[in-house]
Amino acid sequence: MPIEAKGLNEECGVFGIWGSTDAAQLTYFGLHALQHRGQEGAGITVNNQGLLQSERGLGLLADVFREPQRLARLVGTAAVGHVRYATAGNHGIENIQPLEFNFSDSQFALAHNGNLTNAQTLRHELEADGAIFHASSDSEILMHLVRRSSASTLVEQVKDALRQVHGGFAYLLLTNGRLFAALDPNGLRPLVVGKLPTGGYVVCSETCALDAVGAEFVRDVHPGELLMIDDRGLSITNYQPADALAICAMEFIYFARPDSDIYGVNVHSARKRMGAQLAKEQPVAADIVVGVPNSSLSAATGYAEASGLPYEMGLIKNQYSSRTFIQPTQALREQGVRMKLSAVRGVVAGKRVVLIDDSIVRGTTCRRIVKLLKDAGALSVHLRIASPPLRYPCFYGIDIQTTKELIAAQKTLPEMCASFGADSLGFLSEQGVISAVGLKTDAAYGGLCMAYFNGDYPTPLYDYQTEYDNEIQVKHNE
Repeated sequence: MPIEAKGLNEECGVFGIWGSTDAAQLTYFGLHALQHRGQEGAGITVNNQGLLQSERGLGLLADVFREPQRLARLVGTAAVGHVRYATAGNHGIENIQPLEFNFSDSQFALAHNGNLTNAQTLRHELEADGAIFHASSDSEILMHLVRRSSASTLVEQVKDALRQVHGGFAYLLLTNGRLFAALDPNGLRPLVVGKLPTGGYVVCSETCALDAVGAEFVRDVHPGELLMIDDRGLSITNYQPADALAICAMEFIYFARPDSDIYGVNVHSARKRMGAQLAKEQPVAADIVVGVPNSSLSAATGYAEASGLPYEMGLIKNQYSSRTFIQPTQALREQGVRMKLSAVRGVVAGKRVVLIDDSIVRGTTCRRIVKLLKDAGALSVHLRIASPPLRYPCFYGIDIQTTKELIAAQKTLPEMCASFGADSLGFLSEQGVISAVGLKTDAAYGGLCMAYFNGDYPTPLYDYQTEYDNEIQVKHNE
């Protein structure tokens, strides 16, 4: 059983660059800034005077490019890169991106963040038409659709393919002469564009990657847009009209780096406001506020400031422990948690602790952290969550696709509290999240996808609909 400091796994991170003699090196730096979005594989493809060359591998970016010659081989003025966490398909090398396609008349490299909700249907149709798939993820589908399009130009072929895929996606497509970038019509996944001091362009998942390579932020990629970058510069068009903005709320709650901005909203500031709102909605008599490292620290600071309680570093994360422990016995699993996270006895002993976490998925980690604090002498532990209860699966690129994985879908609030061994439990409301993020939009739910909390999905679920309906019916019958 894996032991993880969080119950969710990230989607993926994409980075593309056009117009730099250091394209591969800058892509490496950009992907390093996006490493939090995927740790199981990484790759870079460069355009070297019209010839595409790739290096890919399993593991962290630094592991894949541990041998300096792997990066040194990637010479060119344009590149795309990818860090992966599997939300669709298996964990093999064949699914590590960028995916490279070599045709008689052209080459392509594809990097994808997100998940398609009609991937199974499209794959069956394409295979029936003779398509051969080399990977098991849904990312490869777009390229098959591009090549089968009857449109007269490559730009129109890409648009035609994008109109056929549904779900949450951010795509980068590198060709022999151009870099394409596209975002789904709801903007479920983040994507931004920046400009280098030398005049080249960068497109990537978060603004923190722009900062890492010294690029100036230009704009967010908007829902339904297709960007095209070549030696003449940047051009932007729509492949179809945008729907209501529905950026994944979990980007603000957990996934994105605190120093990133999404649609003009700083992630750290949004999380602080979530914590402050949580203090108003879920107050409790206590002595100190403690955050679960690392993504909950911003919310914990906000809770402390709003409640007037002192913020204390009651938990320490070992930054040098491996990301995941897989151990055969319960005793070793518990030891794995203690290697990853430690309670500061001198801080929490004899104190009533408000423990702030950003979300609860399966609940196993919460239970162990509460026990850590009480074993260290905390008089009481009041668990406060800076998001609503996760009760519904995600079909857009987060690895929660069944309600069985979600403790809030299986237990009542008192049952969860007892299961965690906490003295009280409180969640932030949906409106609290929406107000704290504060996107400037008239879109439903404040421009956020809140489906994980309320089951209101912004798009049709297509291939997942029957499966989802069956799950919800079982849940209602229990």
